[in-house]
Amino acid sequence: MEIYEELRERGLIAQVTDEKEIRELINGGGARFYIGFDPTADSLHVGHFMALCLMKRLQLAGNKPVVLLGGGTGYIGDPSGRTDLRSMLTPEAINHNCECFRKQMERFIEFGKDKAVIANNADWLLGLNYVELLREVGACFTVNNMLRAECYKQRMEKGLSFLEFNYMIMQAYDFWHLSKEYGCNMQFGGDDQWSNMLAGTELIRKKSGKDAYAMTITLLLNSEGKKMGKTAKGAVWLDENKTSVYDFYQYWRNVDDADVMKCIKMLTFIPLGEISEMENWGAERINEKKEILAYELTKLVHGEVKAAKAQSQARAAFGGGGELPEKNVTVDNPTVINVLVAAGMCASNGEARRLIQQGGVSLNDGKVTDINATVKSGDILHKGKKVHLKIILG
Repeated sequence: MEIYEELRERGLIAQVTDEKEIRELINGGGARFYIGFDPTADSLHVGHFMALCLMKRLQLAGNKPVVLLGGGTGYIGDPSGRTDLRSMLTPEAINHNCECFRKQMERFIEFGKDKAVIANNADWLLGLNYVELLREVGACFTVNNMLRAECYKQRMEKGLSFLEFNYMIMQAYDFWHLSKEYGCNMQFGGDDQWSNMLAGTELIRKKSGKDAYAMTITLLLNSEGKKMGKTAKGAVWLDENKTSVYDFYQYWRNVDDADVMKCIKMLTFIPLGEISEMENWGAERINEKKEILAYELTKLVHGEVKAAKAQSQARAAFGGGGELPEKNVTVDNPTVINVLVAAGMCASNGEARRLIQQGGVSLNDGKVTDINATVKSGDILHKGKKVHLKIILG
């Protein structure tokens, strides 16, 4: 099975501009494609994960990726999928975030001569002359067509700033620039980027007379239609200092039963033949599927050694042997309430107190009923049925 057909089989392809041409390009290893990443934080998160995996799949098939860091578009902020204006980042924060992205991407993509390259659109966008841009690029767009874009429609009621209105033109300019300077003939992105990507193919056609192509990736949604990759604490980050390896593993270990096989198909590199066999497993093997999903994705992001340790810790937490994850905690008074907050298991003393009163906290083998109970170094603290930590007092 060739790569385009595999992407179809895995459910990764949402929309394409010219299916025949795109199939021939990527199956033949002739795609010089790019995916853009705006540096809105100092770490990539699960929302970026599918794009990174797509890049890896296409590179393994002989295609050449260009990773585009949005050091310039990050000054504006993409309105796609948003109901409000993004926070304005300082130039220093944008540069720092770009560098963090660069380091994380090296785990997924092979960079070097005749391999993948990294570009930063700050190099060409920040020096643009505004009047020249209006004459050179603005004349190729009509406001009527831009306002039909889904990314703008959803913002019109609350108010779309002129700042954000320019984002589509900036992204189209990126594609045109990359086609000239890097030979890019394709752009990939999330399905919410479709309008911006079409703008780029149209600008290239008008300015150079050449064909360029676009393909969007299916958004990772759960069975309820909501984006995956968020928890009560916020985004699931790829940086282990923001989301621990254990928490990352546990996120995938705890996905709903209905979403397991979809995630295995879309996110792992397990061969489709093996996945087909797994689909025939009985319901009694659902936890085995979840362990495979969690282990494979943790291995991709954090490496085999850390993935194995996280799996061992998770099994220990649920009575299957192994070593529980440890949490170093420094508090003046090691009451259960203080330790729950200091360990990040509760957001506040009030939340910790309510959880204890509701019977949701255990220490070692017993329920905590006394809100003044204390924790000793080496004790196992349990929050509900899914969060278990060995506390090391500093």
